[in-house]
Amino acid sequence: TDRWIPAGLDLKTALDNSRKKQTYNTPALATIFMTMHMTEWMNQNGGLEFAASRSDESSTHIYAWADAHELATPFVTDTAMRSSVVCTIDFDDSVDATTIAAVLANNGIVGTDSYRKLGRNQLRLAAFPAIDPDDIGALTTCIDHVVAELS
Repeated sequence: TDRWIPAGLDLKTALDNSRKKQTYNTPALATIFMTMHMTEWMNQNGGLEFAASRSDESSTHIYAWADAHELATPFVTDTAMRSSVVCTIDFDDSVDATTIAAVLANNGIVGTDSYRKLGRNQLRLAAFPAIDPDDIGALTTCIDHVVAELS
């Protein structure tokens, strides 16, 4: 058809490259290696139930922390619609979330930046299975400390 198809999903491109014993986009070997080891780690610890329960524990902590905080609130107000993997937390205008993220990054806590396209005063906090739930508790304690110092 004349419908546009990205080259990475185009079956004709895949077939042409297959005949040449090539791939259109060669996956990074480091990504495959890490995925394999993460999958083995999850399976050794109880599989999907284990992974989901870690994310649930971490996200529950983050949302409870934000719900109880005087300057923070979960971006998604409907508890049934909240992600258990990435928690987006809005902050009161009296606190600059970009500054919080910068202070955290300067102290080795990275990846808390907001969704730039939303243009909101917020942090995005990961609750991935590989993150120890105790580290999530430490993260919210660090955020509390930064907020207190900025206020």
